[in-house]
Amino acid sequence: MSNYIEYDNRVVFHPGYYIKEFIDESGLTQADFARRLGTTPKNLSILVRGEQSLSVDIANKLSRMLGTSISVWLNMQQAYDEMTAEFLRAQDLEKERDIFKLIDYNYFREYFGFPSLLRKVDEQIDKVREYLSVASLTVLEEKDLSVDFRSSKEDMSKTNIVNANVMLQIAINQTLKAEIPLFDKNKFVDCIDFALNLTKNNGAFLPELKTSFKNAGVNLVVLPNLKNSGINGATKKVNGRVLIFVNDRRHYEDTFWFTLFHEIGHVISGSLGVTTDKESYADEYARNMLIPEERYIDFILHCSSFSEKNIRKFADSIDRDPGIVLGRLLIDRKIAYTDINKYKNLRHTFNLLSNDIIQ
Repeated sequence: MSNYIEYDNRVVFHPGYYIKEFIDESGLTQADFARRLGTTPKNLSILVRGEQSLSVDIANKLSRMLGTSISVWLNMQQAYDEMTAEFLRAQDLEKERDIFKLIDYNYFREYFGFPSLLRKVDEQIDKVREYLSVASLTVLEEKDLSVDFRSSKEDMSKTNIVNANVMLQIAINQTLKAEIPLFDKNKFVDCIDFALNLTKNNGAFLPELKTSFKNAGVNLVVLPNLKNSGINGATKKVNGRVLIFVNDRRHYEDTFWFTLFHEIGHVISGSLGVTTDKESYADEYARNMLIPEERYIDFILHCSSFSEKNIRKFADSIDRDPGIVLGRLLIDRKIAYTDINKYKNLRHTFNLLSNDIIQ
């Protein structure tokens, strides 16, 4: 640190700068001045260099020793602190501008009603910072800001990490505001069966699902995809409740339900986060819950062809949407993705977003 600061064509001096002048004019050594002041030479040296704030006690002693008012010295410290804060804020804003270049502000305009603020980047930054409830956008660079990211995602770019943290922060803030009871695992297990019963409903099933989860202390947050976020879902314990976050970019029935049940698997196993050492467990849990493994193996072994008719017949037998079965067959390479158009009647998209989702 220095005993003065220059910023924006202004200069402000730390009280230590003026104390040094008094010492020089007194003809005393710094050690002798310290003894007369009633402090140690070490403390005075640190103060003179501007490496320590002036305390009320030292301000009082200086006023008595030099015949000045206490307020003179305290005002010096306040002016120095205010300039320091202004300087640090300006430095941080420069860094925030670099981070902000990685974020699509139109996302907040489209889904959260932000004003356009055309060409007013600093005001846009203020809006986003306040909405996310962070002191600085620079914290979005931290890989473990909200949750740990998967070990398989260690190669995530800075852009991915920043945008993933944006989405997670929004989901966490919504959960903090939600009026729901504490998490009850037993009740949540019952909710899972209810969720499975909704897998054939491609309509407005989400409000029912969210209400069911809330009764068990789980806040299900589905957010519109933010470009370059690079995540599909996450779980986190928030103030005694559980957050399940799902990105809406996977809005085919198979990909949505698999992502949701993958995150449910993490909740059931207690391995919350985006990252855990139980990814394979969560994947297996989702696969088996959506399509019972023994039934699936029997279908694979005895099906003469994976025709639309046969897929529908099997899906009906396990009470699932045929799109879920199709998705599993695609993942297992029983059907080639190049043939997907042949099954366009089996796979549907649905709008996961509704007015009560974006808060």
